[in-house]
Amino acid sequence: MNWTWNVRSNDGAMNGLEFARCTTAGGFRRVLIHAAPADAKIEIIDGNDQVVARADLERAGEYSPMTLIELDGGAIRRSEVWPDPGLYGLPVLLAGGEVGILRRWRHSEDRSWWQWSIEFSNHTGRPDDWAPPADS
Repeated sequence: MNWTWNVRSNDGAMNGLEFARCTTAGGFRRVLIHAAPADAKIEIIDGNDQVVARADLERAGEYSPMTLIELDGGAIRRSEVWPDPGLYGLPVLLAGGEVGILRRWRHSEDRSWWQWSIEFSNHTGRPDDWAPPADS
């Protein structure tokens, strides 16, 4: 079953501003968000339009270009991360609603620069739990 991840910035306008509305396969209980709002409302909705989880989550600690969102039962956790190979293969939610898969990441020791690669794929109609064919 596909999941929809709604991410809103709680800053701006009367009720916040839409940041991204993204669709992933439901098997992902962890996603990354690139340049996530410091104060975000995150809502995960399943393919039957039922809310899986919802939370208001503020950044704790230093800024990072990637935020890890983890679903644990009905609770959502947020942490700011500098990705390592343990996070490769996770979906990356991007502002505006695109989703890619993190393939590579590197950054300087002082974190003054970073370089990353994500992969995009799609299927017309977004069938439940579709995944691209494995590389051969």
